[in-house]
Amino acid sequence: MTRDGVRFRHSATPPTRNPARNIVQLVPPADAEDPRWLALRLQLWPEGTEADHRDGMADSLTRGHFVMLALSPDAAAVGFVEASKRHDYVNGTNSSPVAFLEGLYVEPNFRRKGVARSLVDAVESWARAEGLCELASDSPLLNTDGHAAHRALGFDETERVVYFRREVPRR
Repeated sequence: MTRDGVRFRHSATPPTRNPARNIVQLVPPADAEDPRWLALRLQLWPEGTEADHRDGMADSLTRGHFVMLALSPDAAAVGFVEASKRHDYVNGTNSSPVAFLEGLYVEPNFRRKGVARSLVDAVESWARAEGLCELASDSPLLNTDGHAAHRALGFDETERVVYFRREVPRR
């Protein structure tokens, strides 16, 4: 699960009326084995195995990350959000620690209905309660749909980054 690419900082965009509040209920996952959460994570990050995701889910809850599922009126999980409190430097931010949007996913049939906005609004409320003043995120360079979603959710693009690595040979 890479975190490279475009980094975003939450802007001071005023809240708007959110129709999703009438079509979804936000709930935390039942536990680190919640199959609804696992299924949504596999949609967002298909390169990970179920075992990788289960480890990540347990780690997220152990570390106190903010996790919410969006449930439709028939109790189907149609979206999720994961956010953390990052104490390390986060590109494009001016404070530390900051809330960081680790993952956001909404099922295609529920997109453009305010579900993602409800999830991000919940993260913002959590961040405020934690005493944080910035919400940051990132998106791979080629994920233009993700960039558009971030902008629609009130994020401002702060920079574009390409990461490099080099092995240090053992001698």
